[in-house]
Amino acid sequence: MNFQTDILPFLPYDKPFLFVDDIVEIKEGYIKGHYTFTKDAEFYKGHFKQRPVTPGVLLTECAAQIGLVCYAIFKMDPKNHSQFGMTSANMEFLKPHFPDQKIMVEAEEVYYRFGKLKMNVKVLDLNENILVRGQIAGMPVKYKNEE
Repeated sequence: MNFQTDILPFLPYDKPFLFVDDIVEIKEGYIKGHYTFTKDAEFYKGHFKQRPVTPGVLLTECAAQIGLVCYAIFKMDPKNHSQFGMTSANMEFLKPHFPDQKIMVEAEEVYYRFGKLKMNVKVLDLNENILVRGQIAGMPVKYKNEE
């Protein structure tokens, strides 16, 4: 599977809210991808003025885009729904993430049943230190005008 042709066109995000640079491994039950939050991102200007830190909500979003949505596109037929929405997240923030540091997201499938997908996710730095870990779940979303 090719990220650029098989998954990227189906992602419902675009810059500046696309937090996926590449998918480096994807197979049944597992996905691994990376992203770099660049120091020129607007939110860093006000999130701890002396030492900017990546907001946890954006680390969660990155984990969801790679570990949930990209994996869902791989697992399901993306033509059957236009979006895959996060329904819950339970994340534990262990270490801070700073601008211009590449992160890796690894996710393992917990279950997929009745249209709901649940994943164990980890956000790691390049030294394989766990920055964030938790569970994210989601399901396909159809809007009234798409039925």
